Amino acid sequence: MRQADQLGKKATKALRREELVPVVLYGGSETKHLVVKADDLNKLIYTPEIYLIELDVEGKQHKAVLKDVQFHPVSDKTLHADLYEVSEEKPIVMRVPVILEGHAIGVRAGGKLVREKRTLRVRAIYDKIPENLVIDVNNLKLGKTIQVHELSFEGLELVDAPQAVVCGVKLTRAARGKGVADAAGDESEEHGDSEEQSNE
Repeated sequence: MRQADQLGKKATKALRREELVPVVLYGGSETKHLVVKADDLNKLIYTPEIYLIELDVEGKQHKAVLKDVQFHPVSDKTLHADLYEVSEEKPIVMRVPVILEGHAIGVRAGGKLVREKRTLRVRAIYDKIPENLVIDVNNLKLGKTIQVHELSFEGLELVDAPQAVVCGVKLTRAARGKGVADAAGDESEEHGDSEEQSNE
C-alpha cells in the first residue's frame, strides 16, 4: 500500500483504470490518503467477518478497521473506502453482525422469527470486539421481541437506541388458527426487508 499525493478527479480515474482504489486512513496523528489494489480491498468488503487490517505504508506499520465503502451506482465497483486506525487505548465504534441462535418457543407455536437488525453498533477497544454477537432466542414467545436494552455482552457497550427491536416472533395464520394470542393479530408488519423464518 502506498500514499497518494494527488487525489483529484483525473488522478482518481487513472487509479481506477489500474484496478486501484483510493483509501483514506483516519484516526491516527494525521489523515493519510492511500491507494490499495481493488482485489485486496474486496476480500475485506465481501465478507460478514470483521478483520483487523495490518497496513504497511512505505515501511511504517498501522493497524486499522474498515469503516465505510462507496460503490459505483451502476457497476457496483468499489470507488472509495475509509479505514480507521486503532490502538490498544482508544475505543472505537463498529457494526457487528447479529446471529440468532436457538428455536424460539413462539416459532414452535406457529409464529415467525423476524430479524429487525442484522448488525448492532458496539463501542470497545478493537481487540475486544467479537466477529459476531450471538443472541439466544429459545425463550422468545409469540408476540414478544428482544430490544437492545435487554442485551449485554462482556466488555462491550451497545450504541444503538435502547428501545430498538433486534428480533421478535410475530403471529402467523397458522398460529391464529390455533387461537394463540389473538391480540397479537393486530400487529402490523414492520420493515419490509426483515428476514423471516417460520415454522410453517
